[in-house]
Parts: sequence; C-alpha cells; structure tokens
Amino acid sequence: MAVAMSSTCPGLYCGRTFINQSFEGQCGVCPRGQRTNFEKICVKCTGSPELYDWLYLGFMAMLPLVLHWFFIEWYSGKKSSSALFQHITALFECTAAAIVTLLLNDPVGSLYIRSCEVKMLSDWYTMLYNPSPDYVTTLHCTQEAVFPLYTIVLIYYAFCLVFMMLLRPLLVKKIACGLGKTDRFKSIYAALYFFPILTVLQAVGGGLLYYAFPYIILVLSLVTLAVYMSASEIQSFKNLVAKKKRLVVLFSHWLLHAYGIISISRLDKLGQDLPLLALVPGPALFYLLTARFTEPNRILSEGGNGH
Repeated sequence: MAVAMSSTCPGLYCGRTFINQSFEGQCGVCPRGQRTNFEKICVKCTGSPELYDWLYLGFMAMLPLVLHWFFIEWYSGKKSSSALFQHITALFECTAAAIVTLLLNDPVGSLYIRSCEVKMLSDWYTMLYNPSPDYVTTLHCTQEAVFPLYTIVLIYYAFCLVFMMLLRPLLVKKIACGLGKTDRFKSIYAALYFFPILTVLQAVGGGLLYYAFPYIILVLSLVTLAVYMSASEIQSFKNLVAKKKRLVVLFSHWLLHAYGIISISRLDKLGQDLPLLALVPGPALFYLLTARFTEPNRILSEGGNGH
C-alpha cells in the first residue's frame, strides 16, 4: 500500500524507516547501508557494485601500493638487494589489507559486498544538502549514500598502515644492510606522510575522483612513461630490451593504460570497446619512433649549422 510522505521531509537524503507496516520516527538520516528511494523512504541497499565501482576501488587500492614501490625504489639505491623483498612485502601488505577490509564489510565474512547505486556527484557529499523545511530548523541527514565506496577506502588505508607498521620495520632491519641506519627506514617515513594525504584526498575529493580517475590514470601513466624513457635515455628498441627492469616498467605502464581505457569505456559494448586495447602500445611506439628526431643535442647542432 502506497503511503504519502509528509511535506516536512523534502530533503534529498532524508527519509523515514518503514517497520512493521508503519513508519518509525520522524524524518532523519537513514541507517548505514540504506538510502532513500523516490518516495523518500529508507531502503536497504541489496545490489552489488558495478564494474565501474570495482575499477574505482581498484584505483584507490593501487595508489598506496604504487607510492610504496616508488619510495622503496627511490631510497633503496641501485645496488641495494633489499628492494625486491620490500616490493613483495608492500604487495603483501596491500593485498592482506584489501582482503581483511572486504571480509569485515557487510556481509561480514564474505568477499562479496553489497552497495548502493551511485546516481550523481551529490551522492558523495550529502553533508552539503541538509534540508531546512521551515527555513529555520536544519535536518542533519548526512549519510553514506554511496555505501560502501566512501568508507571502505578509508578502512583499507587504515589496515594498510597497520600491516606496514607490523611487517616492514622488521623486514627492513633484517635485510637492508647495504643502507645507512637512517636511509633504510625512509620509505616507511614516506608512507607516514602519504597515507594521511590519501585519506584527506578520499574524504574531500572522493566523489570527484570517482568520475575522474580513468582520465587521471591515462594522463599520469603517459607522463610517467615518457619521463622514465627520457631519463633512462631509451631511444631505440635495443636500449629498451637491454635491461629487464625497463621491460617491467614498460609492461606496468601498459597495464595502467589498459586499466584506464577499460574504466572509460566500461566495456558496455564489447565489440566496440575491446579493439581500443590495441592502442595500449601506441604511446611507447610513438616515443621510440620519434625520439631520435627530438634529441636536444641534435637540434642544437643543426641549429648551429644553420639548418
């Protein structure tokens, strides 16, 4: 039986809970894991995340791992044999944190999670839409309308930090003998800086990142690949395959390219979207084919000769 809602509950995210064929209480915030329907009634979210939602969670999960690997490589030094073990440990930390986070999320004990559908950008910022029915009293209806995409990332970062503090110092102390006493822990100190930054980034800009992350992945992966190949003086295929590390970096960037393309296309139409993955090697091939024409020394010498 349809029930008409009172005009005192006009808010976009305010609702009333329907219990035992009657409405429970006045208009207010919906319990966690619920959001309002078109009739402003709190309804439990029973759906599962879409592919795009999983890709967003994957992006947010990759951020601390990529930053771990970057600072480990930066501070370990070229001759340090501990870098590989630290890379593996960082991967284990983030993987364990992701699994624990999924297991603790509703439904508890399962890797499956239920979620509310993301309909618009304002779903991420319900605190900005607290209604005032009489223009005097404000109804505080702040809730996680995008459950659990907002809080699950913050929980994941917390577990990443916990696992890092439990595992990494012991590992570094045991195997990082080639580094000084202060240098060996610098990658851990860096994590103590970037984890708060990532937390604030998710808390403030989570909604913006949700819609922009595919383009962020593509732009950053293209820029970092170009910078790496330029800094490593890779100007031919022979230079590229000279070291295994260069191939690992190249394939890692190709995976990021593919991730960004899939996130943008969402694979809604497989027949049209899958061929786009053929563009993944394009930037690297373009760089290798044109690098010799843009070499600074060659440009300066030709300019000096009047060509």
